Amino acid sequence: MTRNPAPYKSTPVFNEDSLPSALQAAHSTKAGAWGVLEVLDGSLRYVIEESGDSRLMVTGDLQLIEPQQLHHVELTGPMQMQVHFYREKPDVGG
Repeated sequence: MTRNPAPYKSTPVFNEDSLPSALQAAHSTKAGAWGVLEVLDGSLRYVIEESGDSRLMVTGDLQLIEPQQLHHVELTGPMQMQVHFYREKPDVGG
């Protein structure tokens, strides 16, 4: 049985008013840093820059963010979200 690693860092909980503009523009995690975007309430859109693929995320959804993968989020209305950072790939299911 594989155990999920514990995050080494998590962002504050952001809402539609406190979401930093840097997260709404293309950005990436550093080399070796995996992220997990968690939607705590509401919805938002997660976009991968290179492919243009996007996903509408709703309350309870998790999105794996690969190291150094350019991405951004787009507001779709009221929401609360948080990002957790890991040194090894976590299992987010799905």
